[in-house]
Amino acid sequence: MSTILFNEIIFGPVHSRRLGTSLGVNLLPRFGKWCSFDCLYCECGFNKDGRKDNKLPTAKEVKEALESTLRDYTTNTGKIDTITFSGNGEPTMHPDFAEIIDFALEMRAKYCPEAKVSVLSNASQIHKPAIAAALLRTDNPILKIDSAIEETTQIIDRPQFLYSLKSLKENLEPFRNKFVLQTMFLRGEFEGKAVDNTTETEVNEWRKLVTDIEPREIMVYTIDRETPAANLQKVSVEEMEKITAPLKELGYRISISG
Repeated sequence: MSTILFNEIIFGPVHSRRLGTSLGVNLLPRFGKWCSFDCLYCECGFNKDGRKDNKLPTAKEVKEALESTLRDYTTNTGKIDTITFSGNGEPTMHPDFAEIIDFALEMRAKYCPEAKVSVLSNASQIHKPAIAAALLRTDNPILKIDSAIEETTQIIDRPQFLYSLKSLKENLEPFRNKFVLQTMFLRGEFEGKAVDNTTETEVNEWRKLVTDIEPREIMVYTIDRETPAANLQKVSVEEMEKITAPLKELGYRISISG
């Protein structure tokens, strides 16, 4: 099992299947992983394998790194489509997340106003008003929900806190029509348990969840890199098109990445 860790605060630009040319911002440890989920498919590996470094960059370090990159970004990076907060875990866990987002928005307006500011998040911190407000100030608050069934979420995402879909739906109310829903479809086996969020029951519950929480946009995708859990399988683009077809008919904007 190989892992991909982002060893700098600013990384890329990289080509994102979902976002185009993306300049990454890592608010997590440079040589470790820090996350409130422990997903079977995470490219950064399992949490237990990424604990050799737990030092977070300071807000000052992030600001200096971001501004120095953006100051002459056409020379340093070429044209970028988005400044994306992702990295080695859950970015909203950084204690200065809201302050850093405000700075990123300021720097975007100053140096690259055509770029978006995006955050890839598992939504575990949106019950905190400051985090929710900061996410809503970005162009793309991309929030992950991999299943509408609690048991499946526990198997695939392995939350490291008391996870509740009911609470999550309540906390998503301010995000209605303002956020991007991200869902990973996969199947396989882990520790003797079947892993599959593409069954008829799973898909029906997921579609119902979508209409309940009303995202602005939906991104569905499948495994693209080696995963820490060995026995996982990709889902075809054709199958994801079938899964999402009824939602497209309802008018939802959906992108699919195979």
